[in-house]
Amino acid sequence: MNIKSLETFTNEFVSLVRVTTTDGETGWGQISPYTADVSAHAFHRLVAPHALGKSAGETNDDIGGLIDFVSEKEHKFSGSVMCRALCGLDTALWDLHGKRKGKPVVELLGGTARPFRVYASSMRRDITPEDEARRMAELRDAHGYDAFKFRVGSECGHDQDEWPGRTEAVVKQVRAALGDDATLLVDANSCYTPKKAIEVGRMLEDHGVVHFEEPCPYWELDWTREVTAALNLDVTGGEQDNSIPLWKYMINSKVVDVIQPDICYLGGLSRTLRVAGMGAAAGLPCTPHSANLSMVTVFTLHMMGAIPNAGPYVEFSIEPNEGYYPWQEGLFDPVLVARDGKVQIPEGPGWGVEVSEDWLAAADYQISELD
Repeated sequence: MNIKSLETFTNEFVSLVRVTTTDGETGWGQISPYTADVSAHAFHRLVAPHALGKSAGETNDDIGGLIDFVSEKEHKFSGSVMCRALCGLDTALWDLHGKRKGKPVVELLGGTARPFRVYASSMRRDITPEDEARRMAELRDAHGYDAFKFRVGSECGHDQDEWPGRTEAVVKQVRAALGDDATLLVDANSCYTPKKAIEVGRMLEDHGVVHFEEPCPYWELDWTREVTAALNLDVTGGEQDNSIPLWKYMINSKVVDVIQPDICYLGGLSRTLRVAGMGAAAGLPCTPHSANLSMVTVFTLHMMGAIPNAGPYVEFSIEPNEGYYPWQEGLFDPVLVARDGKVQIPEGPGWGVEVSEDWLAAADYQISELD
């Protein structure tokens, strides 16, 4: 059973991948979202030529082996775009593997398809503290969330707030609206120098926040380690990092308390399982980045249902409620829905979702196939 063709269905934001084997079996995956049209071009130029004709994988390890083979063939292109493209191949092969075995991916990994706790994740900074607190309380009442993440500081903000006083106000108002029992997480998106991050972190601790994500520019590992050492709450990060050797260094040197790889940014499930495994060996929990409701959240749910060091929740974007990310809607069925603060890991074979034919019909199409 070898790979006969690799197809992409693409718009600016999302690119879905279909793998078809020489015996006619198929699997679906996704290239990393955001500027997906660029990554789809890399997929056909850098990934597909090395995968066509190769075995589609009889075991879990076979998939990772092919991903390594492609990576080594294009070792001069080891950065973000290459990893984003690789994710399309890797995740399509996992779907194919699950369908051939008649099992969901989570079961291939030794876990079970069950409801998994999620945290309501806000992507917005263009929202007042009052409105952020109000909508989180409304979502708690509608969906049963008991954990919530919101944004502080300004993205790559050089110690500046989105507007003066917003960070302190949003922390206080969200806590007041949700009460003492709610689990609160914040994301600084590379905003602070160590001194400022520690100052903000102590304010967060005073309000019972448990998770301080990417407090410093993510490339400043020493800065982040300094903040981790100084604070009692969990300092977290890693979503941007796609190098396995860099991950090894980050984990061994305890740059963060909680690792947050993104399956799509890192190059797929196979590579992310390696990072999660390194974290487990070091005693670090894994709470991946999955900040939109494209297939990345499906992938993440399956992985978190199986790994031994899974953190207590999965990130679950709340933005579809107000149309903030319209491009993530209508991709597949069944849609993911939070009930009682949990989302069901899809139970069908492979990823357990069916790609929308209407969405495919509106996408740009490209195919790489055997001669």
